[in-house]
Amino acid sequence: MMEGLNRTSSTICETSLIAMDKPRSNIQSFYKGKTIFITGASGFMGKVLVEKLLYSCSDLNKIYVLMRAKRGHSFDSRLEDIFKLPLFQRIRTEKSQVLNKVIPFNGDVCSDNLGLTDEQCEHLINEVNVVFHCAASLQMDAKLKDAVEMNVGGTKRTLDLAKKMKHLQVFLQLSTAFCHVEQKELDERIYDSPNPQDIMRLVQWLDEDKIDLITPKLLHPHPNTYTYTKYLAETLVANEYPNLPCCIARPAIVLPSYKEPIPGWVDNLNGCVGLFAGEGKGVIRSMHCNGNYNAEVIPVDIAINTLIAIAYKIATSQENSKSIPVINITQSDIDRIMFKEIFKKSREIIYDYPFEGQIWYPDGSIHSNKFVHNIFLFFFQIIPAYLIDFLMLLFRQKTFMVRMQNQILKRLTVLQYFTTRQWKLCNKNIIALHNGMSSTDKKIFPTVIYKSEIISRSYFKHIILGMRQYCMKEDLSTLPKARRHQKMLYVIHITIIYLFYFGILYFIYNIMLKW
Repeated sequence: MMEGLNRTSSTICETSLIAMDKPRSNIQSFYKGKTIFITGASGFMGKVLVEKLLYSCSDLNKIYVLMRAKRGHSFDSRLEDIFKLPLFQRIRTEKSQVLNKVIPFNGDVCSDNLGLTDEQCEHLINEVNVVFHCAASLQMDAKLKDAVEMNVGGTKRTLDLAKKMKHLQVFLQLSTAFCHVEQKELDERIYDSPNPQDIMRLVQWLDEDKIDLITPKLLHPHPNTYTYTKYLAETLVANEYPNLPCCIARPAIVLPSYKEPIPGWVDNLNGCVGLFAGEGKGVIRSMHCNGNYNAEVIPVDIAINTLIAIAYKIATSQENSKSIPVINITQSDIDRIMFKEIFKKSREIIYDYPFEGQIWYPDGSIHSNKFVHNIFLFFFQIIPAYLIDFLMLLFRQKTFMVRMQNQILKRLTVLQYFTTRQWKLCNKNIIALHNGMSSTDKKIFPTVIYKSEIISRSYFKHIILGMRQYCMKEDLSTLPKARRHQKMLYVIHITIIYLFYFGILYFIYNIMLKW
């Protein structure tokens, strides 16, 4: 490890001599020579954060990333694999030398001392200026003990290390705009919560059966362990303020990238992206959703720009706030976007750029009435799933549709909590941050995006094509074949609909004859 560290350090010294061609903006000037520590750098937002810092703040000193071995891959080989992604293409092409500024440390937020050696801790304690704590379990249906260990315990261990850092200027905690679901209007402040230390002790003392028994009561009114534990983690961070220069950022539902580093970049099927995928494959036929409610969404590159700008603002601000700074990275007070607009636009683009292997024609819809939704669910998802599996059995093939639908229904149940409720997520701090930025910083680190840009045809085209390429590994050369397949499904779809209605009319006709 030390040989690699020394080699990397010498390379950093060489690359640090490379000056930026253009004058630095205020934010770029702040990050010049800074050493940054990032947890969760292998996650969706973490990867985009590393790329943006390297590309737009290239003369930073180092970025230490906490990374663990996973699925047979060592921590350093995982970082190498990340750098090979299309996400880092512009860096590999334009300034590949800055990749040497990223130094991976083998560790885990669920381990004591983050799993770091004494020597590694000394590097962080003596060098780090900015901490981005992004590591978290995003599984909404995770066991309470696992979620607490990762999201609350992981935050505490990271805070414990940050409190020892001699040159720390800001500790940024990445939270979520939905961590206080009990608040119909979420202001940019901390709300009362149970003592996080008590909850951590509770899940350590009790066995899993007893934890499962009391989980619903502990979570109420939270719908899942994710929002609950992020809510507790916020309290942990707030308790360290003002002794620790910390802040909390709460992004809304994160969408694929709008422009940077490549339009449509995404590497997971969480949230709305998973719904688009299910809709595009024809396996989601109904979504319980109030189309007139706010769709609180934000492209990942806009969210990351905001994190970078927030850290700069907190570190350089002369104001002494009595309470910890909290920033909601949302759209509510900028431009209102409704769910029906999001899903309408996604369907339009899916028709033009279909996915491979569509199981049925993508003609799903959203329903605010749960009874109507359940009828569509039963007739157009559950019954067809059993029918397809029955046919697979007849042809001695492996069944899959019922199992797939059960997984889809489980995920839909989690997501529908958020699509059938309305919140007002205040974001005056984002507006103030944007207004206080220089014109150059606004161009390099845009933090505001408008409705016309989010629901534009070009952006959704990038979203769908990005999902196709980066998540589903479907080559764009297969589009003509996918379009032919979709046309065939459309003919079958229309035929079955007409046969269905004809059958109903024939049934009614026979009843009337008997009368």
